[in-house]
Amino acid sequence: MESPVLRIEVSSTSLRMELPMSETNTVSPLRQRMIEDMAARKLNPHTQRSHIYSCKRFAAWLKRSPDTATPDEVRRFQLYLIESGASICNRNRIMTGVRFLFRVTLRRHDLAAEVWHIKEPQKLPPVLSPEEVKRVLTMATSLKARAMLVAGCGPVRWCGCGWATSTVSR
Repeated sequence: MESPVLRIEVSSTSLRMELPMSETNTVSPLRQRMIEDMAARKLNPHTQRSHIYSCKRFAAWLKRSPDTATPDEVRRFQLYLIESGASICNRNRIMTGVRFLFRVTLRRHDLAAEVWHIKEPQKLPPVLSPEEVKRVLTMATSLKARAMLVAGCGPVRWCGCGWATSTVSR
């Protein structure tokens, strides 16, 4: 009687998944070159997909191949994104993909220079009013807790009632 044999078959397929960049089987030479440029720079597959989508969106707006774009058209596309209500983050993401196409794939530094990014406005931290500070301090049950709260409120001044109120204004 033969003993059972455990056979392990190794698949020759790669463990790395390639993400499809297009819904169609045909890829334009420009898109293929851009995909190769991104792969050569080892960009994340999600970044590659985002850059391809961005250039696809620019080409759809342009109604022709992006390699024929002019600086004025790049400027007008950016204005279109702003006017169409795209968020600052989304607009910057789209223009990063378009800039990669111009700078790396097409080597059109004149067009890449036309791409500008909008700065995200800084969100200010909430500042408590003197009444709110007083209310928070009255909730502190012990002297230790009150001292920790006062230290966290920044420079303080003592009001007539014996409670500290914040005088920080930034």
